[in-house]
Amino acid sequence: MSEVNLNVMLIGKTQISQKFAEKLAAEAKREVVEDIAEEKEAQAIALTAIRTCYSANKPTEIVVKEGDKYFGRSATDGEVGTEADRLIRHIMRSKHTSTIEHLTYNFAVEGLSRSALSQLTRHRFFSFSVQSQRYVKFGSDDRTGGFDYVMPPSVLGTPNSFLSKQLFKRAMKNAQESYDKLRERGVPAEDARFVLPNAAACNIVMTGNLRAILDFYSKRKKGRGAQWEIADLADQIRAEVIEADPWTEQFFEEV
Repeated sequence: MSEVNLNVMLIGKTQISQKFAEKLAAEAKREVVEDIAEEKEAQAIALTAIRTCYSANKPTEIVVKEGDKYFGRSATDGEVGTEADRLIRHIMRSKHTSTIEHLTYNFAVEGLSRSALSQLTRHRFFSFSVQSQRYVKFGSDDRTGGFDYVMPPSVLGTPNSFLSKQLFKRAMKNAQESYDKLRERGVPAEDARFVLPNAAACNIVMTGNLRAILDFYSKRKKGRGAQWEIADLADQIRAEVIEADPWTEQFFEEV
């Protein structure tokens, strides 16, 4: 049993398929293929979705036939980036955000409290796979070595923080001892878990599309009244998406 900190890592995201990449390599201008390599792949998918709504071209033709216009020219709205950036900005600001639901991101979330998990699952259009307290055993002698827990920073911000911290840690220890004793008496793990606290940490694989992620961030970012832990989660998710797709940063700033 130990205190843990939240950690979020992007483990996957939407990319163009090998078949589509081969089509682009064979039919699109070399400059277009180079422009969308790696960090612009998500933009190419977004462009395909957006222009499908307005173009006479087929979805598989849009980047091939229109890619030079959008990726090869500077933005005409006076802002940064290319015409692809301008088009996505226009779509975002006009609230036609269904077109960015095609971009998905997969995260490993480690060390989130069950308290924050209950807040997280209120958000729709995310998919979750959560570490089970039924099938994973959290006894002191089990492989986990007991349950890990999250301590709120406010515990250390009290007038006598040392005593507050000791009180909190004692509550965690008591919960662990109760869990262990129930297991020793033959209570199955799925029922012994009822004594585990909201502070108990869990691991999650979480997937969301860009629209859902931006909506989540707008409601849970710091300064919007969100509790500290889920605000930290929102910040870490934002950082992971921006690192993978730098062009998304402006949209996090605007929500």
